[in-house]
Formats: sequence, structure tokens, C-alpha cells
Amino acid sequence: MAHDVIVSLFNETVETARVRAYLSGEHFSVDGTLIQAWAGHKSFVRKAKSDDDTPPDGGADSHENWHGEKRSNDTHESSTDSQTRLFRKSRGTGAMLCYMGHLLTDNRHGLVANARVTQANGTAERDTAAEMLADTAQFARTPIKVGADKNYDTAGFVATCRARGVTPHVAQNDGPRGWLGHRRSHHALARLRDQSAQAQIY
Repeated sequence: MAHDVIVSLFNETVETARVRAYLSGEHFSVDGTLIQAWAGHKSFVRKAKSDDDTPPDGGADSHENWHGEKRSNDTHESSTDSQTRLFRKSRGTGAMLCYMGHLLTDNRHGLVANARVTQANGTAERDTAAEMLADTAQFARTPIKVGADKNYDTAGFVATCRARGVTPHVAQNDGPRGWLGHRRSHHALARLRDQSAQAQIY
């Protein structure tokens, strides 16, 4: 891992699949998942702690008591893995110290064409997906399409895809941040106004 052997092996495998026509290069799916870090919640302590905050025994009680305290990545970090972030993917799940994994998969053959790991945050899925698609688009012989879930339904991601010649097929997010729903609602209101104006004329 220190010498990027795994990355080189993966890239060589993808290139071999491309040469042997095992990659369609036309339609892909992108998704992200959380990878739990090798760090416990008790290691998530305030940044820049002074020596006075550490109990004299320096044992298990040296971890701070975080019950009832609001913690965030801005003010806290793991003492055992400073790169991990406290994150939760949905409202129904608890927050955990983790990283985020990303996959770009060729739909026709089910092969992973690109894989990355990043810090977990609210935009990592879309930002990393855009980077992976940009890498794939430069080798594609035809315009490519990408399918994604509702987490990718944002104006920024759709605009980035189109600017790079990628056609996005994303599921509609019914929440306030959803771009497809907002666009469709806007068009629906415009049609209603036109219909109302025509009715008043007649």
C-alpha cells in the first residue's frame, strides 16, 4: 500500500478489460459508501488540548467525557486517526468515524472502472463522482451516461456532468435540495400560468 502497488494493479486490470472490450464505455453507475475507520468514539476529542486536560493516571479515563457535549469535525478530531471524520449518511443512522468509498461501475459487464477513497463530508460523493467521470470520459469513444441515486440530484453535479459531455440519469430528490423536482415544479407552474392566461383570453 505504501508503494501504490494495489492502485497500479487495479489500473492495469481496468486497462486490460478495456483492451479486451470488457468495458462498454457507454453507461455507468456511480455510488458512495461509508467505510468505518479504525478509531473509537472515545478517541474523538477536542483539538489542541492542553496537558491540564489529561488525568494524572493517563489511563482509560484520559478520554474526555463527551456525553451531552456537541461535537463536530471543526472542533474535534480522533486522537488515533486524525484523517477520519465524524459523519452520518442519513437521518435514520448514527454518526460514526469513517471515510467514504466511491465506485464507478460499467453497467453492461458489472466491472468496477474506477474506485477512490476520500474523507467523508456532504459533497464528497458528488465531487469525487465528477472527477471519476472526467477520467473516464477522456477515454470514451462515445458520449457516456451515468446513473446515480437521489444524493446526486443537485444543480452543480448535473451541470458538471453536462459540461464534460456526460449525460446524467439521477433519481429525483423530493427534498428542498433536489434539483430535478425544483426544475419540474418550475416548468409545471409555467405551464399553469400559460393555461390560465389562455383561459382568460377565451
